[in-house]
Amino acid sequence: MYEEDNQQYNAEPEHDRAYNEMMKLFENEGFFSRMKRMANGLGQPKDSGEYKFAKLQLQRLSGPFLAVVLPLIGVLFLLSLETKQVEKPKTQAVEIVEMTDMEIEEEPPPPPEPVEFEPIDTDFDGPVSDFNTPDMTSVVSDAPYSPKPAEANTVAIVSSPIMMPGIVGSRSPGQRGSALGRFGGSAAGEATVMRALRWLKSKQNENGSWGDQHQTAMTGLAILTYLAHGETPSLECEEFGETVQKGIKWLTDNVKENGVFKQVDHNLYAQLIGAYALSESYAMTRVPAVKDAAEKAIRKVISGQQEGGGFDYKLDPNSERNDLSYSGWATQAIKAAHLAQLDIKKTLPDGTEVDILHEAYEKCKNGIRANAVSGGDSGFGYTPDSKSHRGLTGVGVLCLQLLGDGNCSEVKNALGFLDACTFSFDDWSNQPYNNKGDNPSPIYYWYYITQAKFHTGGDRWKRWNAIFQKELITKQNVIKEAIADPTGKMRDIGYWQSPSQGESFRGGGGDALWKDIMDTCLCTLQLEVYYRYLPSFQTPTVTDSTVVEDDEDEITISF
Repeated sequence: MYEEDNQQYNAEPEHDRAYNEMMKLFENEGFFSRMKRMANGLGQPKDSGEYKFAKLQLQRLSGPFLAVVLPLIGVLFLLSLETKQVEKPKTQAVEIVEMTDMEIEEEPPPPPEPVEFEPIDTDFDGPVSDFNTPDMTSVVSDAPYSPKPAEANTVAIVSSPIMMPGIVGSRSPGQRGSALGRFGGSAAGEATVMRALRWLKSKQNENGSWGDQHQTAMTGLAILTYLAHGETPSLECEEFGETVQKGIKWLTDNVKENGVFKQVDHNLYAQLIGAYALSESYAMTRVPAVKDAAEKAIRKVISGQQEGGGFDYKLDPNSERNDLSYSGWATQAIKAAHLAQLDIKKTLPDGTEVDILHEAYEKCKNGIRANAVSGGDSGFGYTPDSKSHRGLTGVGVLCLQLLGDGNCSEVKNALGFLDACTFSFDDWSNQPYNNKGDNPSPIYYWYYITQAKFHTGGDRWKRWNAIFQKELITKQNVIKEAIADPTGKMRDIGYWQSPSQGESFRGGGGDALWKDIMDTCLCTLQLEVYYRYLPSFQTPTVTDSTVVEDDEDEITISF
């Protein structure tokens, strides 16, 4: 067959053959017919028309074939792959707080109900009464500085609430406003605080300290007042950052190698205050130099604790006298150091390390309880042997609340005694603990009572809050447009003076600047109680925070 076709091909004239092959291109053949011709043509000579036809058909068919087959192969390949959905890890912010040996006898009281709160306007001046600006020229005295309840110059020098789990979380600007709204604060109260902070700034010494006397105590108290408002040596704290930085540096530089401050009073009250301020400063700044100074100062405080947990003047551990005023400040300093996780250890002869800071913290509970007055006529006395003077009842209540024992019977009984206390500059001596009618220390006692009521919450706090806040706002002495803020705008400043001549020393030896600093800090700290720390009846909530870790436990500190 092939030979016959070949002979015919060779015999056919060239022009006829080309014509015939061209015409075949126009023939309308079926699919199978073209496939048959294509198969036959592939066997013909490469220069023949049949071969060229077959090659053309093969090229035409390959396009649709590949267009279908290649995507199909791709789909099958993808289907053959094993798919697996990777679940993203879930993260949850956790705040780990220090555990205490709290013995809960009953359900804690519920937190106070939210109150209406308008946005804070620090330009608000609040009601201001007529007053004469006092002469701040000081009369320096070499008399020993020895706080004690019978004399206001002794007990009213220091004060600051101690840090608790989550405390500094409410000190940022946004959280301050939220806390003020939750716990009954006001824009007028916050404006009053700002005036006081500006007044303190105007009274800071060039070297960073405060006061014409008792600089260690006054500087520690002022620093605690700024820290309570969230002011730190940070660029974000534009108005008060440098003020705080200078104050902390002065305290740090004035701690000697043995832990004692260079400037202290005869009974070492200033040692407790300075150690307290440095501990809280380290908790909020985490500066290593501050930590080193704080550990030295706190170690000195611990060395003066009695076996029963109390403290007495001069940090004498062998004294049998347990002074509640003195023990209160020592306890708060130790609590601050404990929460700041300062490293205060002692190495025993066998090489074992003992955490003496934790031991001192636990012993403080017994030291405070020892001053409780038992029976129906309850409260806390000045010493275990002298319980008739119960102006320090607020000290005992607050310290046990901060130590985690706010539900103990001593506190419950003492709260009943505090219900009869009032807050009035005009009627300051009318108090249940004022047996002789001449109690000299109303601001000092109110300071502790305000904190104790705040930690108790409920109706007790609501009733007290409605009274004390208004009194402090209206009784502040205001100096108009006395200092420029960072923008250059002139701002008011304000301060307080105790209504008691015994507490302010006005009438027995002249005025002194440190007395006004003391009164102003104590009053300011009361108006900062809303956001300085969480009330002890509330569980801390998780916030954006910086976590400070330790080998044994950890606390969360928010900035």
